[in-house]
Formats: sequence, structure tokens, C-alpha cells
Amino acid sequence: MSTQDSSTDTVTEYLTLGLRFGRVVDGFVDAYTGDPALRRQVDDEPAPDPMDLSRQATELSRRVPDAGLSAARTDYLTAHLDALAVAGRRLAGESMSFIDEVHSYFQVQIDLVDTDVYAAAHDEISSLIGGSGPLAPRLTAVRAAETCPPEQVETVVRTVAAALRDRIAAPTGLAGLDEHIDFEIARDVAWSGFNYYLGGFRSRVAVNADIGHRMSQFGVLVAHECYPGHHTEHCRKEDLLVNGRDEREHQIFLVNTPQCVMAEGLGDLALTAAVGPGWGSWLAEVLDGLGPRFDPDLVEALEVASRPLNSVRQNAAILLHDRGADPEDIVAYQQRWGLADEKQARQRLRFLTDPLWRAYTSTYVEGDRLLRPWLAARPAGQTALQRFCRLLDEPLTPRVIHRELAAPDGTAAADVPLHAPLT
Repeated sequence: MSTQDSSTDTVTEYLTLGLRFGRVVDGFVDAYTGDPALRRQVDDEPAPDPMDLSRQATELSRRVPDAGLSAARTDYLTAHLDALAVAGRRLAGESMSFIDEVHSYFQVQIDLVDTDVYAAAHDEISSLIGGSGPLAPRLTAVRAAETCPPEQVETVVRTVAAALRDRIAAPTGLAGLDEHIDFEIARDVAWSGFNYYLGGFRSRVAVNADIGHRMSQFGVLVAHECYPGHHTEHCRKEDLLVNGRDEREHQIFLVNTPQCVMAEGLGDLALTAAVGPGWGSWLAEVLDGLGPRFDPDLVEALEVASRPLNSVRQNAAILLHDRGADPEDIVAYQQRWGLADEKQARQRLRFLTDPLWRAYTSTYVEGDRLLRPWLAARPAGQTALQRFCRLLDEPLTPRVIHRELAAPDGTAAADVPLHAPLT
């Protein structure tokens, strides 16, 4: 067998294995844009056994280094196959700690964050909004004043998406693609927004209208799901890696694998890369006349001050799954430290207890924690968006980012504070 045949067969086996995981749990395959015949073949197979899939993943990972692939592709495929091997064992009922499960899927090491970190953030938030009395009701009142009417959500989302696309299409290379997004409003779901990538540079983006979006949230949300977030990444990787270099492993996106940390990290940094400091004023101008007004300087300062609270949900997951906390105590914990109202806290609990999505919580926490210092440590003279384009165009993994942060020319990145400004 030629080297080319070996590499082709290896990637086909990976795609087949990923599709089989989708037969075990609906939603495990977040996106598949490859040969429809392969999906039909897998759909016609007997229902797979997850432990057998785990063994297949382990064996294929062992063979990847001999498949004649580049070092980068070998690293990428083995990282994802090793995650699938653990996922198969978990789906078969094997018990493991939440911390170990997250490490096995995402190449990150997590632990509880001391609540003193949250208390300090609360103090900063309190000083920003002023007033007296308990913080949570004061913050709720500030947030409620800018709640978007449900009937306006779709219009607002489309408006922000168009404005963001105008900013990033040319510098990200998206302008040369015949790409498109269809928007829809969803209800009774566990997430706030979701990108369904359909292939051929097309996405369907659903936005949950049940959670009471604030006007100032739409910049982060739409940048995350659309421009220059998930939709842009899928388009760029399909154009450059799949079509340009026949790296077909990027035709599938699997939940609970390293690519999820990268995707959610880049999604959460998308507005930072596209607009940067001053995004509050930019968004207020874009949304002028479409809904309640907000103080752009205040919402931007609150976003920075609130970043440490991002890990409250991961703490909650560790307490719930590894420390035996009662679910009602987890609701109270997120209200106390995450400053969530009861509806938000119960929505987050729903996500934390979903069999498929529980570990996925960590991708948002650790993706930001990993990529924010990496983005801040870019070479002199390089803009945040230019640095960000590497995330869109290259098949990077958390392991690669860790190595870059530890390299001599990136050593300082590890010391960048969580709230470091990015311009």
C-alpha cells in the first residue's frame, strides 16, 4: 500500500469512527460535511457498542504515526482519537472523576478556583454599578434595564452579524467565499446560541429566545457564533484545509474532543479580535434605535470585571460530579458566586447534568484561559485579528498552544493576567 493510500484510509477510518459515535449519542457529531455515502454506510450498520468504539479509537491512534501524515496532522488525529477512546469508555458506563474526564477530552488540567477570586470580582463589580445592599439584586436591575424584547432578537442578531461581517470579511479571507448564514429562533434548549455548520460555506445559527438576552450581550454572542467565530472558522478550514490540502479530517466536528476547546476559546475571543477595546460604543452605535439603550463604557468595564466569574460554572461541575453536592446547592452556588438569577442558575444546571454536554462546560472556561494569554502574547506589530486568524486557519490543539506558550519567545504569555487588555 502506498503512503497516500495509507493516509487516505486512516482519515476515512477516523471519519467513520466519528460517525459511529454519533449513532451512540445524538449530537456527538456536531458537524459532518464529508461524503454522504459514508454517513449512509454508517447509518445502515448495526448499532455500535461504545466500548468497541473505544477499542477502535485506541487501535487507530496507535497506527496513525505510521500512516505517512505530517507531524501536525498526526498530532491532531491522535489527540482526537485518544479523546474518543475515553468517550467510548464513558458512554459504556465506566466511572471516572469529572476532572480526569475533562483532561482526557480537552488536554487541559482543571481544579477548583478559590472563592476569594470571585469575592474580589464582586467587589469590583459593586464599585462599577454603585448603590448599596446585596450585589446580585443591584446587578440584576442594571441588566434588566437593557433586556431585549423577544420579538426583536432576530432583527438585532441579523444587524450585529452584518456589521461584524463588514469588519472581518476582508482581513480573514472570508470575502472571497460564497458564504451565508441562516438565522432561526429556538426555545426550550440548554444553550444560548448554536452554530450548525452545513458545509459549502453555509451555517444555520439558532439563538435561544427564552433566556432574556441583554442588548450588550449580542456583540459577544454573534461574534462567537458567526463573524469571526464558529461560522468563519468552519468556512476557512473547509476552504484551506479540506478543499486546498485534502485534509478531510476537518470534515467532522466531534463533541468532547480537543477541537472544542479551541473552537469555544476562539468564539469567546471573537469580539475581542474583531473590535477590541471600545466594543461597547461600537455595539451601541450598531444597535441604535433597535431596543433599550445601555451605557457602553459600563458594560465593557463589567465584562472585564466579570471574567473571573467565568469559572464558577466549572467549579459547580466539579462540586456536583466529584464532590457529591446536591443539585439545589449547585443552583444556590451559581446564584451566590456567579451572580446568576434563579432562572439562569437552573438553565446552567441543566447544561451541567446533560450526559453529552456536562464536560463541555469546561471548553468555555479553559478555552478562554488558554487562548487569551496566547492572543495577548502575539509578536510586536501584529494585530489581535491577525493573530486570531491562525486559530481560524490552522488545525491547532490545546497541546500545541501549551507548547507555544512555554517556548522562549512566549514565556511571558503565561504571566498575562486574565483581564489583560487586547488591542
